Amino acid sequence: MRQRGGRDAGEDGGEADRDGGEPDRDGGEPYRDGGWADQDFAEDGTEDTERPGFAIVRTFVRFLPVLLIAAGTVYDVLAPSAFTGAPLFTAAPLVAAALYPLRGTVLAGGASLVAVLAVRLSPGATVDVGAVTEVVTVAVVAVIAVALNRVVRRSGRQLASAREIAEAAQRALVPEPAERVGGLDVAARYEAAQAGAFIGGDLYAVQDTPHGVRLVVGDVRGKGMGAVAAVAVLIGAFREAAEQEASLEAVAQRLDRALAREATRRRGIELLEGFATVVLAEVPHGRDAVRVVNRGHPEPLLLDADGTLRVLTVAEPALPLGMSDLGTWPDRAYETGFPSGSMLLCYTDGLSEARDEHGEFYDPASRLAGRVFDGPGALLAALAAEVRRHTGGGTADDMVLLAVRRP
Repeated sequence: MRQRGGRDAGEDGGEADRDGGEPDRDGGEPYRDGGWADQDFAEDGTEDTERPGFAIVRTFVRFLPVLLIAAGTVYDVLAPSAFTGAPLFTAAPLVAAALYPLRGTVLAGGASLVAVLAVRLSPGATVDVGAVTEVVTVAVVAVIAVALNRVVRRSGRQLASAREIAEAAQRALVPEPAERVGGLDVAARYEAAQAGAFIGGDLYAVQDTPHGVRLVVGDVRGKGMGAVAAVAVLIGAFREAAEQEASLEAVAQRLDRALAREATRRRGIELLEGFATVVLAEVPHGRDAVRVVNRGHPEPLLLDADGTLRVLTVAEPALPLGMSDLGTWPDRAYETGFPSGSMLLCYTDGLSEARDEHGEFYDPASRLAGRVFDGPGALLAALAAEVRRHTGGGTADDMVLLAVRRP
């Protein structure tokens, strides 16, 4: 606490304004996304019982404005007259502005003002210039807190709207494929990042072509609508090239040129400096084989029917798409057997870079080795559940999983 005459209301409220995330849209609950209030919730919105400590923190933060007002009142009553609890009274509405909807902020500001008036007008209290200054300061901060609450809520709604638009656009670009494509069993899964994270540029597509079933899984650098726009370019280029190009290497080169054209057309700093990692695969018709071209992407996994796992590492890795200015490496497809009952798993780094509380990465190769699954859908469901357990709820990056099985 500070002595009278040296108070600065703004300084005491500075910390309080940082915890606010996106406001609750129905106005009935404190803010959740991005703040302490959301930390005990898992990715699917259910409470994460594996981390009970966060529930305690969330409850404490929710009642923090009330505690500040109570502490200020007690301090003012018990402390010598030369000291004041005004910093606590001014901090309460500022904290409420970041945590509560408008009604809660107004109530917190009013309660702070009533408390400081009650203390200053209590029997035996001296009404001097310092007391009047305290009352005026708390009143002004309460009004500022209401204004800040409106700004934070409006910004939160705009961010939520932008994310929803980006998610809808991305899901329209990468719809769930049919369960059977070209005689192969197919399953795909898109796991969004935890609440408050920006939408990423993960992509996938599966297509039956005259050359076999071709698929792509990739990850565009960047977040938001810029990444979604790049996804649209790559998906469009893949669907066209997969039909027209005789080799998988030529498909990869078409994608590279398409991304370069888009960067030149937009002439934006993000796109010009951006890139995309992709892995392309082809299962030729009538052959028990799979061919892979990897452009800087996490390596696909091949799970045989007996649980044997193979990591499809290419002999000569190539640069990601959009980085041809750094050098030229010829694309060379890697081919291996793909017998009946085997499953090919492609994924983005949202899987392989998912971390637990100790910073340990999730390693899909070691986790899946020796295991047998009923089909692609069962494999992806198991992976998604394991990643949620590994991370304690949600991931910091979007995750795409694509699996195909030869019956």
